[in-house]
Amino acid sequence: MHIVFVISNESSVPYFKWFAQKAFQQKKHQFTFVTLYTEKPQMIEDVGKYGWDCYWFKFDHHKRKRGMIRTFFQLYRLFKKLKPDVVHTHLFDDSFPGLMAARLAGINKRVVTKQDTTFHYYYAPNWVIADKINNKNATHIVPVSTEAEKFIIEKENAPVEKITMIHHGIPPEIFTQQSEDFKQELVEKYQLQGKRIVGTVARLIEWKGYRYIIEAIPRVIKKYPDAIFLFVGQGNQKEELQQLAKQLNVLSYIVFAGWIDRAYIPSLYAILDVYAHAANYEPFGFVIPEAMMNAAPVVSTPTGSALDAIQHQQNGYLVNYKDAISLAEGINYTLEHGNDFKEKGKKTALEMYNFERMYNNYIQLYEKN
Repeated sequence: MHIVFVISNESSVPYFKWFAQKAFQQKKHQFTFVTLYTEKPQMIEDVGKYGWDCYWFKFDHHKRKRGMIRTFFQLYRLFKKLKPDVVHTHLFDDSFPGLMAARLAGINKRVVTKQDTTFHYYYAPNWVIADKINNKNATHIVPVSTEAEKFIIEKENAPVEKITMIHHGIPPEIFTQQSEDFKQELVEKYQLQGKRIVGTVARLIEWKGYRYIIEAIPRVIKKYPDAIFLFVGQGNQKEELQQLAKQLNVLSYIVFAGWIDRAYIPSLYAILDVYAHAANYEPFGFVIPEAMMNAAPVVSTPTGSALDAIQHQQNGYLVNYKDAISLAEGINYTLEHGNDFKEKGKKTALEMYNFERMYNNYIQLYEKN
């Protein structure tokens, strides 16, 4: 069986590398990778070392409409040439031209993983019709969480018989590589000695919900004055969030760390007393399984991977959307009882969000008649 993966706006995609490696080891199916990107992508090297072809079509998402028209014809010609058994798209900018091209090229199995579910609905409603066209052109629709599945059915009117929910997965051997030296380095660099550490790893943008974490801080420090909030990420909301923290007189309780090198992230999770996630919506949210696999007690809104994995007050804590009071209650509860969540949360994440499980589920979908 020959499967073609297509993705846009990414130079390198971790799980594409994992698929390339796993398929090389199994030597059962042929994979080809296609990336739509502004410049020569790292992916060519990532998958090429396992012997797989990677095609690059220049694509600028700032010139989206024109780019998708040109890409449609490029993909159509490629699919006619390769004659794959499966075309699998992943983001809207590759799915819109890719699924249409695959359908017209006579590819019988057309899979779309809806990784950017809800984006158009909330931020560009005129494009929702295009999401529905993707659903029509696909033979198999894959939401990555039960929340995303419900949204696709209710808001995009996707046929239930086309849907197979498959969680994203990550390799635990990569994402749990903790280092005592890295832990100590992080504690010293951000002056976290003797603190109760509440951490968040996300872009500083509105829908990640940082404002609600900041609004929760007064209620947390009233009970735990030694608490410190570590914000890991960059984004255009940083100045606004700093101003809000000043207004609430809690800026001294926050460390804006910016981005931290990927190698440090497992160790970062390991030093946290609470991992706080306040996003308004996540199709999946990789940070949740990453944190749980590293035994960080998680407090999260009921979204994406958190909603599917967390049993409230058993292996984590679920809070209301856009609710600073609920968030503060969750953080305070977890600062007291979080040790009870650690091993249970880790076990859940290792079972539900393991890359092996993800890979096998997709192979079963491809092979399904």
